[in-house]
Amino acid sequence: MPTTRRQTAIAEGKIKPEKNHAIGQKRRSSSAGASTIKKAKPRSKSSKEDVSREPKVHTGEKRRLGHGEEESDAAAHKPASKKAKPGAEQERTRIYESGTIERGHIYFFYRPRVMVEEVHSIDDIKNFHMLLVPRPPDFAISQSNKKGAKKPESFAEGELKVLEQGADAVPASDDATSTRKRYRLVTVGKKKLPDPEGEDSGSTRRKETFWATVTACGENLQELEKGLGEKTYETKTKGTRHEGPARLVARGGYAIVNSEGKTPSQRETHLGYHVSHPPPADLADVQTSLGIFSASSFVLQVKNPLAPATSPQQAHSKPAEYPEWIMNDVFGKPKGRGKHTKGRESYGLRFVSCETPELLDYKGAELLLIAARDGEEGLETSLGEGRGKALTKKQEEEALDTVEHVFNEIGLDLEKFPVESLEGTWI
Repeated sequence: MPTTRRQTAIAEGKIKPEKNHAIGQKRRSSSAGASTIKKAKPRSKSSKEDVSREPKVHTGEKRRLGHGEEESDAAAHKPASKKAKPGAEQERTRIYESGTIERGHIYFFYRPRVMVEEVHSIDDIKNFHMLLVPRPPDFAISQSNKKGAKKPESFAEGELKVLEQGADAVPASDDATSTRKRYRLVTVGKKKLPDPEGEDSGSTRRKETFWATVTACGENLQELEKGLGEKTYETKTKGTRHEGPARLVARGGYAIVNSEGKTPSQRETHLGYHVSHPPPADLADVQTSLGIFSASSFVLQVKNPLAPATSPQQAHSKPAEYPEWIMNDVFGKPKGRGKHTKGRESYGLRFVSCETPELLDYKGAELLLIAARDGEEGLETSLGEGRGKALTKKQEEEALDTVEHVFNEIGLDLEKFPVESLEGTWI
C-alpha cells in the first residue's frame, strides 16, 4: 500500500521508479554523516586546547585585571575535571609570578578584650587584624569605561608599557555599592605590625618578625560584618560574656610585589601599603601603638603546613588545606614515592615567598611578616619601578573620600561600629 505521494504516483503510472533513488539517498545520508564527523574533529581538538590553556587563568590574571573581583571563592577553588587535570598539572609547574601579583584596599582593625568596654592602650586589645580586599588595577577600569575599549583582561604586554610607571600597583577606586567582594582577614599575633626600625640589641638592630594567620576569607560582606561585630555569649564558668565590635583604625591601598629570582632563595615578596584614612598628619597614638605608618612595607613569607610548629599556638591551630598542586609545585612536597623537589626536608621547603596570591586564599594559612621599610621613599624602594609613588598618589586622592564611604566599601554599619578610632582616639 503506497504511503507517500511519490509511491502513489508510481502506482498510478504517472512517474517511473528510479532504481538509484534509494541508493542516492543512502549515499547522501552517509556523506552527510561523514561531513558531520569531519567537522566535529576540529571542535574536539579546540576544546582540548581550551582545557590545556585553562590553568593559566588560575594565577588570577582575569580576576585581578577585570571586574571579576567578585567571583566566588568556590568558583576560584573549583577543582579541574578529570580531563583537564593532566593539562593543569603540566601548566602549573611554573607558578612564580614576578612584578605586581595583587593590589587592593587594606583596612586595620583591633578588637577589645572580653568584657572590656573601653580601650585605653594596646594592653586592652584582644586581636589586631588586617583586612585585604583585592581590586583590579585602576588603569583597567578607566580603559574599560571608555567607549569601544577592550576588556581589562585583554590588554597585551606591549600596551601596558605605555601606561604611567607603577600603574600596575594602583587599585581601582571602590564605588562602595556591592555587598559581595573577595576578602581575607589576617590576624597578627603580636597585636601590631613589625617595626621597620627594628629591635635594638646592643650595637645592631634586628628586623622584627611577627606571625600572622589568615583567619577568614570569603566574598560575603554581611558575613564579614557579623564576624567583626559585637558578640554576647554564655559560658558555664563565667556566665554571660561580651565582646565589643572591632574598631577600624586605618584604611589605605596595598600592593603585593614579587622580585625577580631564578631560585626560591633569591625571590622576595613585598607587601607595601599607603594609608588614606586618617591623613598622615592626623595619625595619632592609636595608629603608632599598632605599628601603622602613613606608608610602610614588609617582606611576606608563607609557611609550609607540613613543616613542624614552632610555637604551642601553632601546634593547636588547624593549618591551611592547600590543594596538591600548591603542595607539590610551590612547597616542593614529594610527588608519590619520588624524592622531594625542593629544600632539604622530607616535606619540601619550610617557607616560601608568596609565589601566587592563591596562597593567601585558604583559611589557616600561616604567614611571616618581616619588617622592611617605612615612609614613602621606603615604600618605593620595596615595590620598585614607580609603584610606591603611584600608590601614594592614588591614596592621596582617595583621602578626600568621606568616612561613611570608607565604611560602606566593606559593608559596615556606622551605627554598629565606632568611628572615633579612625580619628586616632582609643575607644
